[in-house]
Amino acid sequence: MFAAVINSVVPIFGLIFLGWLCGKRGLLNATATDALNRFVIYLALPALLFVAMARADLNAMAELGFVASFTLGTIFTTLIYVWLSRNDGLADLPRMINGMSVSYANAGFMGIPLILLVFGDQALPIAIIGTVLTVAVQFGYTIVIIEIQRARGRSLLPALKKVALSLLKNPILVATLLGILCSALGISLPVSIVSGIDLLGAAATPCALLTIGLFLAQTTVPASTGSVLKIVSLKLFVHPLAVGVLAIGVFDLDPLWSWCAILATALPVGTGPFMLANLYQQDAALSARAILISTIGSVMTLTALIAWVNIQGIA
Repeated sequence: MFAAVINSVVPIFGLIFLGWLCGKRGLLNATATDALNRFVIYLALPALLFVAMARADLNAMAELGFVASFTLGTIFTTLIYVWLSRNDGLADLPRMINGMSVSYANAGFMGIPLILLVFGDQALPIAIIGTVLTVAVQFGYTIVIIEIQRARGRSLLPALKKVALSLLKNPILVATLLGILCSALGISLPVSIVSGIDLLGAAATPCALLTIGLFLAQTTVPASTGSVLKIVSLKLFVHPLAVGVLAIGVFDLDPLWSWCAILATALPVGTGPFMLANLYQQDAALSARAILISTIGSVMTLTALIAWVNIQGIA
């Protein structure tokens, strides 16, 4: 069992550490980090998602219990933060971004490679659903809420158009939808094209993990604050617990689906809140601290969960 845990965890955090080391030694600078990040988001990850969805059995993916568990658990965790932070004296916009942080998992960069290493290729469609629910759905409705808040006293239509255009330009969402379309219509692409997309998609996992390490190495993090600890605690413990209770206790999902949902939500804070903070010209330091501390803390929590998965013989 211990060997299985080591085999699942070490490749993930080993590549993150390698990226961190390259950043600390100056082998790759902030420019390289930005380039790798763009490569993963705009090319490699969309290629991986497109091919996976194009080859997927859509009927087997129609697991509404998974979507409900994931979504309701995410909303529940966010509402807990909203209640706990009611006396923190934060303005509405920073509070919304923090509320996103407590339930926005690093689904694309860490979720897909981790779930693949633990459960194998059979879990790729499940990991993709979790990724889409995070990087497209959650990111999208958070922007909608922010724009509605900002549009108080003004016309809401321009804000909704802005959100719609943003989602249509999301490469992860577009690639996933194109893959679903190919699968639904039975479209078969030429082998030469599929082989090229496969090669591109294979670069997603290592490049994404290296990028996380580089980002952490180049982020200056001051002493931890109560707000950061609140965000990290909710993200690493409450979020997966809420989703797990729903997946296992309420919707009685198949163990593979249940534990993919739990692992996908036990991941550290993703970069979405950090990007939103920059987009709306807010202080992104809190988001950066939450990403760093939750990523370090997830080494222990994810290892414990993977150990339990192996003990139960689910993987």
